[in-house]
Amino acid sequence: MNSMKGLFDLQGKVAVVTGGSRGIGAMIAQGFVEAGVKTYITARREEELTATEKALCEMGECIAIVSDLGTVEGVTAFAQEIASREERLHILVNNAGASWGASIDEYPESGWDKVMDLNVKSLFFLTQKLLPQLRAAATAEDPARVINIGSVNGERYAGLKAYAYVASKSAVHHMSREIATDLAPDNINVNVIAPGFFPSKMTSHLLPHEEELAKGIPRGRIGTAEDAAGTAIYLCSRASAWVTGNVLLLDGGHVTAT
Repeated sequence: MNSMKGLFDLQGKVAVVTGGSRGIGAMIAQGFVEAGVKTYITARREEELTATEKALCEMGECIAIVSDLGTVEGVTAFAQEIASREERLHILVNNAGASWGASIDEYPESGWDKVMDLNVKSLFFLTQKLLPQLRAAATAEDPARVINIGSVNGERYAGLKAYAYVASKSAVHHMSREIATDLAPDNINVNVIAPGFFPSKMTSHLLPHEEELAKGIPRGRIGTAEDAAGTAIYLCSRASAWVTGNVLLLDGGHVTAT
């Protein structure tokens, strides 16, 4: 009988976390760094990114690379930078995202394009451009991993008037299933984490109502850094080697109960 020790061991792996300077991206990056993963984080704002890098470097190995993933040119430049540093990439977390809210009568094309370009188009092309490094790290026993960050609002009515955002997250969920099936023969697992309510810049306007919001969540609270990091660690460890093409709702049971 094989030993079950080390099922969640990530020691020595290499990861990229986009949008890693704050919010869920920073939570996941911290989990990886503390687990012994060499973790690259990227975002547009250098000051925020550098501050997160400094904090995480006290726990392990974190490397910040400033990039703008809102265009394919920016995606290509970032992928080339990673390729110049790493021959193998075990983990890619596509977390960078944007939202835009406006009434249906006033919703602008510029907002639609910004959200869809970053949340869907750039996610796809960054994954594509890092496939050589992911394939190089992959084995049948322990596949390389791609985690795409979706949203519970890609699964239900959100009531946010963020039309491009909810459309983009639904697209991410279904596109990830397609990619997972196509990359399975290459030993690359692709899954989605669909978070519910976590503290972040995107939800900051709701934080004053945290107690009221928590009442509508069966588990009775909002998400924590441990929730985000723990889920990502599971999806990137040997424990989930046979898990691919799934959308994992990380929401305290909220969607199921509504």
